[in-house]
Amino acid sequence: MNYSIQNDHLKIAVQETGAELCQIQSTVTGKDFLWNADPSVWASYAPVLFPVIGAIKNGFVKYNGSEYAVPRHGMVRNNANVKLTSQTTDSLTFALEYNEETLAIYPFKFKFQITYRLEGKKVVVDHKVLNHGGSEMLFSLGGHPAFKCPLHEDEVYEDYYLEFEAIENDSTWILEKNGLVSNTTKPVLEHTNVLHLNNHLFDNDALIFKHLISKRVSLRSTKSGQVITVSYKDFPYLGIWAKPGGHFVCIEPWLGIADSADSDQNFATKEGILKLEAGGTFEASFTIEINE
Repeated sequence: MNYSIQNDHLKIAVQETGAELCQIQSTVTGKDFLWNADPSVWASYAPVLFPVIGAIKNGFVKYNGSEYAVPRHGMVRNNANVKLTSQTTDSLTFALEYNEETLAIYPFKFKFQITYRLEGKKVVVDHKVLNHGGSEMLFSLGGHPAFKCPLHEDEVYEDYYLEFEAIENDSTWILEKNGLVSNTTKPVLEHTNVLHLNNHLFDNDALIFKHLISKRVSLRSTKSGQVITVSYKDFPYLGIWAKPGGHFVCIEPWLGIADSADSDQNFATKEGILKLEAGGTFEASFTIEINE
């Protein structure tokens, strides 16, 4: 089941399964801005990542003397237990709550809630995590939206670039073949705010940035005037990725990161892990702005 809302600028649709945003469309021009989830390339639009980001070493984490097989990117993605809980003229809210199945792979009593709101030319993505347990809860969360690229038939992938709001000097952390983060880095942004896209940029998987100054990045074309801007003030990590040969680019705000290759698998000391007190609530948001 898909649910949709629209205003004078945008129409969005969200799949109930996984609470996955599956359409951002201009109500003025009819142009689509999200990747079409072609299953022959990459069969997703914008997965929701919770309570982990990326790969887990050996497929499990250790917590309080037990092992828990938390899936790659967590348990919201493709989950049919996610349900629409509220719909207004300008918002859609979905939730996933703990049950016996989740407790077997993730030992916390949680409620995860995600709301998509339209504000003019912006899609606001609000996350809320509630700890219903009697002890501290550990988690990460993030977004994985894939934007269509190129946007026009007379353009090619190489016409596009990412423009950061500040001049950056940052390297990517190289991923190993199993998806774990190595201790090796490679310079990517060297005193520049521009990253040009090309079909080989992601040959070695995602670019992972830990030390960006910018909290906003725009997908721009050297030929057309349309701009997609992602703002992520609440998120310290940023991933940039595309399937090689795919006509899209993912701009991924993260509150956590995949396990490192030398991780001891201790969930409590995992890099980027967040801690929420018993009975507590955590909130974080990012926005997607479309300018035509």
